Amino acid sequence: MRDTLNRLETVIAERRSASADSSYVAALFAKGREKIAQKVGEEATETVIASLSGDAAQLTAEAADLIFHLLILLAEGGVSVDDVLTELDRRDGISGIAEKASRTE
Repeated sequence: MRDTLNRLETVIAERRSASADSSYVAALFAKGREKIAQKVGEEATETVIASLSGDAAQLTAEAADLIFHLLILLAEGGVSVDDVLTELDRRDGISGIAEKASRTE
């Protein structure tokens, strides 16, 4: 999984500097973080709806869209896939309740 996410992250980085006329990724970056975040929200909603439909193929497709757009948002924020996976590794073996209680928000 890490290889797939890292490859996709590389493609996103390459397309970021492409012409917005020829690249969907470049067009999203050109619209800014707010639009990218909005797109992640839309994809998250579509993923939830697909999960409730019981259609595994649709859920798979929507989850792929969500992950793709999340990676674009992460890139916009200067966060790498490895940063996220390292955080998940850090949380491994920690109760979700204990982890949430340890946050200082």
